[in-house]
Parts: sequence; C-alpha cells; structure tokens
Amino acid sequence: MTAAKRPLAVLFDLDGTLVDSIALLLACMNHTFEGRAPRPTEDEWIAGLGTPLPEQIAPFMTSEDDRKQLLARYRDFQQEHHDSLMASYPGVTETLAILKEPGHPMGVVTSKGNAMMDRGLRWMGADKYMRVAIGFDSCHLHKPDPFPVLLAVGKLDYTPAESVFVGDSPHDIIAGNAAGVTTVGALWGPFTRERLEPYKPTHFLESITGLPALLDRIARTTAG
Repeated sequence: MTAAKRPLAVLFDLDGTLVDSIALLLACMNHTFEGRAPRPTEDEWIAGLGTPLPEQIAPFMTSEDDRKQLLARYRDFQQEHHDSLMASYPGVTETLAILKEPGHPMGVVTSKGNAMMDRGLRWMGADKYMRVAIGFDSCHLHKPDPFPVLLAVGKLDYTPAESVFVGDSPHDIIAGNAAGVTTVGALWGPFTRERLEPYKPTHFLESITGLPALLDRIARTTAG
C-alpha cells in the first residue's frame, strides 16, 4: 500500500499577496524622496517590490550618510502610518483558515524587515497560521535569490517538490522557480498577468480564494 502524501507546504509573499500595503509603500516612498531629484517614480518603486528596501533606495542615494537618512525617513514614516494605510485583500484570512484544516503548513517569505513583517502579519491576523516567517533579517540573501524560499522550505522540514510559493511580483516567481517549488502568480496584487508571464509561474490565480482548489489539483497531478 502506498503511503498517503502529506499536505503541500504553502509559502506566501507578504506585500501585495497577503496584505494590500501598496498605498502604504508608495506613501513611504513619496515622503522619503519629497523635494529630491533624482527620485523614483511610483511605477519604478512598485517594480522593485519584493526586493529589500536598501536595494530600492541605493540608485537614488548620494552617499552612505544619505542612505542612512533615507532609510530612517522611510522607516519612521512607515512605523507611524502602518496601520492606517494598510488594507486587506478579500478572502485572505478565510482562505488561510481553510488551508489550516487539512494541515497545510504555511509560511511567509518577504524582503521586509522582520519587525514590520511581524507587525503586518499581526495586523491582518495571519500570524497564527504561519509556522515559519522569513524576513530581511532572517538571512543574508534575498529575493530574487532562491535562498529565503529554500530556507523556509527547510524550516518546515519539506522538500521543494512538496512546496508551493504564492507571490505577486517577478522577484517572487524568479526566486520560487529557482528554488524548485511550484509557483503561483497572485493576480490580485499590483502586477498584471502580462507583467508576470515572462517569468513563467507554474500557475496563475485571480483570487486567493481559488487557492484550496488549486492545491488539490496540484496534489492530484503529483500523486504517485
């Protein structure tokens, strides 16, 4: 008799996937670079989502001291306005509850600093569902490198073949594909299907509420 396979592990990006923090992140950027030139456009800033904040700021800094000041300005604004500018995507917490029932181990993989990652998870009530949370401070390499995805998979004691990574940005898809996990392009975030298609996610989803059914299909496809 063949042993039953265990439920797939499910990893999520945070910003633009589990939480709608786009208004917050753009407000932080606009505040940080107010009155400066050169400065990023909103489209450029969104394109960098999924990578660490220091990397997003680096092209626009003039010195190491300037970098520190920009980071402090951004983070201070984010701390002050986090809760008021955050928003929820429909069906996220309900879907996490559904996934918990059959025993899917879940985790988050983000390039956001760990303190703000934890705050965001608590704000949306997702912290109780996450068995592992990998943020900027958790490791020395970050998306689009596959290392943080593999770190999360390992902490769950799973293999890439048993794992799925749901993310909204090209950086998520690149990292997940390189890690060897099944990737899901989250189309409820700021990136369109056309923006994600060149990076070849394994699947697309229009809404997170379709994730339980998709996981069932993936499990059936890989059975045996």
